[in-house]
Parts: sequence; structure tokens; C-alpha cells
Amino acid sequence: MDKKFPLSEHEALLLLEIDGNDQEALDRESEQVGEVCVEGGALDVLLADSSEKQKVLWDMRRSIGEAVKAISIYKEEDTVVPRARLPELVKAVQQISEKHGITAISYGHAGDGNLHVNILKGDMDDEAWNRRLPLAVSELFHAVVALGGAISGEHGIGWTQKEYLPIALRPSELDLMKRIKAAFDPNGILNPGKMF
Repeated sequence: MDKKFPLSEHEALLLLEIDGNDQEALDRESEQVGEVCVEGGALDVLLADSSEKQKVLWDMRRSIGEAVKAISIYKEEDTVVPRARLPELVKAVQQISEKHGITAISYGHAGDGNLHVNILKGDMDDEAWNRRLPLAVSELFHAVVALGGAISGEHGIGWTQKEYLPIALRPSELDLMKRIKAAFDPNGILNPGKMF
């Protein structure tokens, strides 16, 4: 898609959708939501007042992941924090990016506090990428946990994230998981070596 989000020069954009059956009620609610956004610090509020405009915005949102892939090799981290802490997480991502000299593109689902943080390799050489990436990801996950969140919002903890699990869980929680795994898989034949 060869289009640009409106107001994409700003630090962050929030895409809200309001639905219902009564157009007058929807108009009032849209105005109220816009006022709340401005009171909360929004620089501007744009209304997609037709199904065509709405479709364009949602199509653009759905294509962000593919756009990131087209830019560079990247590492996506799936984070989640309480919704009210999302602005703090966005700021933390910016600070971590600046500290480690990396570029991150983030997008997600504000309704559930889920933020996909895509760390781009860009023109960074392999040595710098392999050195900076784990430091940035570790710092990101520490920030997420400090904000009351979790290091995976919807994708779960897998092979590539297992080294970060101790950031999110206490040793006693990890031990309990290992004992449950051993109880159901005493011979260690189910996904051997994947997590425990």
C-alpha cells in the first residue's frame, strides 16, 4: 500500500472505532471521545466519517507488519502493559532505542495494552546487531515488567524468548512450571529442550 497515515509525523497515533445503530448517538459519542482525547494531550483528532475513509485507515493499520518487513530485517517483541501505562511504554521504547542506537517501530492494540515492538537492523553490521539486540530486548522486558506488564501479550513464550522468562517470573514460579512439566512428561519426550 503506497499511502501515508494522516499525522504520521507525530510520535504516536491512536485509531479508535465507535459503532452502534443510532447515527445521532454515534455523532455525540464521537465528539465526546474526541474531546477526551484532546483533554488527554492529543494534538489533533480526525474523524473518518465515511466507510471509505474508515476502510483506508484499517487497511493501512493492517499493513504495518508487512511494511516493517519491507524496511529491514527486524526482531518483533510482543509486550503488554495495563492500558493506562501504554504511554509510558512508548516512551520507554524511545529511550531504549536512543540508548542502544537502534530504530524501533511499534504498533499494537491499545484496547488490551498490547504493543508489538519491532527492532530494525537497518544498516547495522552483524556484530553490532548481535551485541545491541539482546541488551535492548532485556531492557525492554524489564521496563514492561516494571510497568505491571508481561513479556508476551498474545504470542506466548517460545524458543527465542525463553532466556528472558526469569525477567517476568520468580524462581519459585519457574520451578513450579518445571515440576508440572516433569509430572506430565517424566521421560522428557514432549518438546524436548524447548523450554525446560
